Amino acid sequence: MSQTCGFVAIVGRPNVGKSTLMNRILGQKISITSRRPQTTRHQVMGIKTEGDAQFIYVDTPGIHILEKDRNKAINRFMNQAATQALRDVDCVVFIIDRTRWSAEDQIVLERLAKVEAPVILAVNKVDRLKDKTELLPWLESVGARRDFAAIVPIAAKHGTHVADLEAEVARHLPESVHFFPDDQVTDKSQRFLAAELVREKVMRQLGDELPYQMTVEIEEFRDEGKVVHISALIMVERQGQKKILIGERGERIKKIGREARLDMERAFDAKVMLNLWVKVKRGWSDDERALKSLGYDLD
Repeated sequence: MSQTCGFVAIVGRPNVGKSTLMNRILGQKISITSRRPQTTRHQVMGIKTEGDAQFIYVDTPGIHILEKDRNKAINRFMNQAATQALRDVDCVVFIIDRTRWSAEDQIVLERLAKVEAPVILAVNKVDRLKDKTELLPWLESVGARRDFAAIVPIAAKHGTHVADLEAEVARHLPESVHFFPDDQVTDKSQRFLAAELVREKVMRQLGDELPYQMTVEIEEFRDEGKVVHISALIMVERQGQKKILIGERGERIKKIGREARLDMERAFDAKVMLNLWVKVKRGWSDDERALKSLGYDLD
């Protein structure tokens, strides 16, 4: 039997469950998640090989409306990263949230208008619907917005009908040799994953207390076999944000470090010695030169 292999972009507005879906499909955490919109900032590739089929999923930042304080370089970068992921893919999974349709969903749909690859609509979080009878008429109405290759109701967090979604995606993988070794699960380095795990814990801990002018840079990543030494710099834009992040007597930053370290030890299968630092760098999120130096390439 011939091999199949293809790229699958996972797109949607912020906070609809794109990263949760990819982590569920892969069976491990590759993309960070939180309840905050725009948690994902980069394209993150997740690779799943099953027999002769290799799925290369690309998790993307949420496509969102640029307005007022959201029209910063970091926000433009995220929209551009999501749009670029639609180039040269073999299939697109467009995720929406239950029976809701927002202006940002409409923006995503409009960006998909020029995409020639088949688009599968995944209606997520259907387990949260109080009235299940609403689902069928909603699927019929949303199906009229585009000629979707398939419409699949799912609950990504619990894995409900995710196998059905994967089966639909498999139908659109072209015949091809596998691009990656069968045991590889992502294109991202451990250094990148370490930075993302710290950022996830910050976002989960602080919620609305700390705006999105925060990023993480790994200053040291030294693998000594059974022990990995990591120094991570958390960058914010104002002194007040630094104070919030550190917390009373340093308790908050200690908790962030403890939770990030435990996730890293699971991910890297090694003991991790993690040091966290907080630095104020004013205006970094709207400075394209600073963004490039931090790995947000806008070209």
